[in-house]
Amino acid sequence: MELTVNGELFDGDVTTLADLIGELGYGEQRVATAVNGDFIPDSDRKDYALRDGDHVEVVAPRQGG
Repeated sequence: MELTVNGELFDGDVTTLADLIGELGYGEQRVATAVNGDFIPDSDRKDYALRDGDHVEVVAPRQGG
């Protein structure tokens, strides 16, 4: 499936947003996600089906100052 993730082309074998988060290596990290500009809460990721051409944003919090 071809997606745009954080502005970069991603081509991989994922079907859900949860699959993508795992494939990107975020594992159990807390991240915020949006697909095509719509916020997708953590509780909906395992059931959120991605489609070719979707634009996904994944934002991980940073610490420091």
